[in-house]
Amino acid sequence: MVGGGFQNILRIPELKRRVLFTFGLIAVYRVGVHVPTPGIDTVALASFFASAKGTLLGLFDMFSGGALERLSVFALGIMPYISASIIIQLLTVVVPHLEQLSKEGEQGRKKITQYTRYGTVLLSIIQGFGISIGLESMTSPGGAAVVIHPGWTFRIMTVITLTAGTAFIMWLGEQITERGIGNGISLIIFSGIVARLPIAITNTFRLVSTGEMGIFAILILVVLMLGVIALIVFVEQGQRRIPVQYAKRVVGRRMYGGQSTHLPLKINTSGVIPPIFASSIIMFPATIANFINVPWMQSVAGAMVPGNLAYELLYVVFIFFFCYFYTAVTFNPVDVADNMKKHGGFIPGIRPGKRTADYIDRVLTRITLGGAIYVSAVCVLPSILISKFNVPFYFGGTALLIVVGVAIDTVAQIESHMLTRHYEGFLKKGGGTRIKGRY
Repeated sequence: MVGGGFQNILRIPELKRRVLFTFGLIAVYRVGVHVPTPGIDTVALASFFASAKGTLLGLFDMFSGGALERLSVFALGIMPYISASIIIQLLTVVVPHLEQLSKEGEQGRKKITQYTRYGTVLLSIIQGFGISIGLESMTSPGGAAVVIHPGWTFRIMTVITLTAGTAFIMWLGEQITERGIGNGISLIIFSGIVARLPIAITNTFRLVSTGEMGIFAILILVVLMLGVIALIVFVEQGQRRIPVQYAKRVVGRRMYGGQSTHLPLKINTSGVIPPIFASSIIMFPATIANFINVPWMQSVAGAMVPGNLAYELLYVVFIFFFCYFYTAVTFNPVDVADNMKKHGGFIPGIRPGKRTADYIDRVLTRITLGGAIYVSAVCVLPSILISKFNVPFYFGGTALLIVVGVAIDTVAQIESHMLTRHYEGFLKKGGGTRIKGRY
């Protein structure tokens, strides 16, 4: 194994710095989760959320790492940023200016990122204002008001606090992606889910000790989770390999090409993005509806409960949409076919150019269908089963997919850094000597 295993991470200065930087910023995020928003009766709010377990608020709280339950400065979490990213990516397909920017390389991507940041702030202001209005009308089951001193001062302060918190999380995520290891936004969601595990396990043991949950039910849940984890690892590593042959070419006195290779297409090309995006789309209006005391909005919020048929059907529809949409955004069969043609590559039995692009697109469409079915099954079926067991925490298939998927991607990046370091060392030892010999 390259570098002798992960114990050698600390021996590679660049990788060590990136890993420690990532852990440091995640620690900063976890500290911020415990900083409360001013003007809130935390005891009354905790009582309210205790009665909201298993609802969409419980799911939102899972994504925010417990910040919503405490109504901390990070209560909105990273969801406004994800929602803004979805909106910008959808607009890129229909707005010519954004489509042009997406093709302008690094400068265009920077401009799109800037628009995403503006959209994040705007959505945070809207959500923050909706939450502040709703909080004023909320009371705990005992009748205590959640807001100590309601009014415009509280509303403006809450909007500023929550918007600033989301902007700071967005900055943390971008810093982790750029200077740390792994995808920053995904790691922030990952840390929020994992941080709630000890409390969830403690609560489960407490329910077992009081007789509210049976040992048999716990065993079924454990087996279910282990089975889902095994399925995720198996499918995430799965590929559809399209054989590619490179023709022999004579350049000068040398002959190049002639080798056989393959084009690897992942079964789940979009990774953990579809469930995150789907959750974000459902959460944005439903969260505001939870806090606004209007009958028809309350009925909508009541229908949007994990385990409810309407919620799960809508969730599956969005997962399918984002599986295909994100795959189309990240993988362009026409570009792949053109690059193969330029380098003398071809798929046996398929003509280069448009025929090759059509063939790759057809294969990609079929495996994306399989990937969408897999993601939907992993995210929905455990959630329905767990809701029937009345589990005291939200840790369904969505959370498992995110945790395992992000862990696999992060480990792959660490291995990539270690592999790069290994070859750098090889080149310095071998290549350096030969270069000196020539002079």
